[in-house]
Amino acid sequence: QVQLVESGGGLVQAGGSLRLSCAASGSIFSSSAMGWYRQAPGKQREWVASITSGGSTPYADSVKGRFTISRDNAKNTVYLQMNSLKLEDTAVYYCRMVTSNGGYWGQGTQVTVSS
Repeated sequence: QVQLVESGGGLVQAGGSLRLSCAASGSIFSSSAMGWYRQAPGKQREWVASITSGGSTPYADSVKGRFTISRDNAKNTVYLQMNSLKLEDTAVYYCRMVTSNGGYWGQGTQVTVSS
């Protein structure tokens, strides 16, 4: 069983930065693709960014150039560096591990961007 624990959310002013972390338990982290998703109030959960085991990093158009996903396999941790935050980035951010049986989700961390 894999557990994912997000941290690093909080309240930040527009234009500011935050760094989210997602720590994974278990031994399959390094061979798994990882992703960040977010869900704003009243909206469906949407994909933000992914990082494969080989290091490929696709991004949603809405965050491209502002957010950076990375991973540290020695620490079983994936990060999301968020710069130039906008009001519309306000959401609960979730970490996901992609596996052959569907994957795992973290509990989420709230990011609130204020004007």
